[in-house]
Amino acid sequence: MTESFEYATLLQLIDERSAAFRSAVAAAPGVDAPVPSCPEWTVFDLVQHLGTGQRWWATIVTTGAAEAPPAKDPSVAPRELEALLAWFEESNELLLSALREAGPERECWTWWASGVSPANSRGVARRRVHELLVHTYDAQLAADAVQPMPTEVALDGVAEFLDTCNSTPVAWPHEPATIQYNATEGRSWRLALDGTGAWPVPVPADGAPASVAGTATAEELLLFVWGRRTVHDLKVDGNPEVFEQIIAWDPEA
Repeated sequence: MTESFEYATLLQLIDERSAAFRSAVAAAPGVDAPVPSCPEWTVFDLVQHLGTGQRWWATIVTTGAAEAPPAKDPSVAPRELEALLAWFEESNELLLSALREAGPERECWTWWASGVSPANSRGVARRRVHELLVHTYDAQLAADAVQPMPTEVALDGVAEFLDTCNSTPVAWPHEPATIQYNATEGRSWRLALDGTGAWPVPVPADGAPASVAGTATAEELLLFVWGRRTVHDLKVDGNPEVFEQIIAWDPEA
């Protein structure tokens, strides 16, 4: 796993990003307001999605090592704003309590078990930080009040996405390639794609170019890999078709 924040810092970030998310939801025109970055979702749907996720991962962490995940809580969040915000705050605290009790090394089921990110509470905490980070952006967009992301958190978010979502032993179905993401803040990450799968690899010290490289701020890169930006929002060097291929690729198909 790419070096990340200390476990205690990850828990603090979950708490902070949760508060920012609730503030954005409260500032939205209403729970039925559309979320532009999540087509067909309302603010209510966004809160329901994220809160249900916090509750599910709390149960996963509490359960510990398992071959399959527990069932998700089928309950529906309340629609009245004050009750909805309280429900989400409770959802977030359930996750934080589970993570505090577990400590960083407790093994648990994760959907990324065959990748680079660890299948334990540390990996869960890091993933949830970035779920909160991006969905806070979604809620702020719905409220027409987007705030800059904390730079260090956005930088870690790009690395985490490669470690978790772009890390798989499923063979790359195209010509071998490399993708490099360059943040204007001075950090870079590289992804190798070949018959062994997709894996984050060190950026070569000799400056050898990747098949394609995208450059933007850390926030813009994070929003790109999460599907909130397009390749046209990046400065691209090399073969842009590789970006199109990885966006269209579904290793589970």
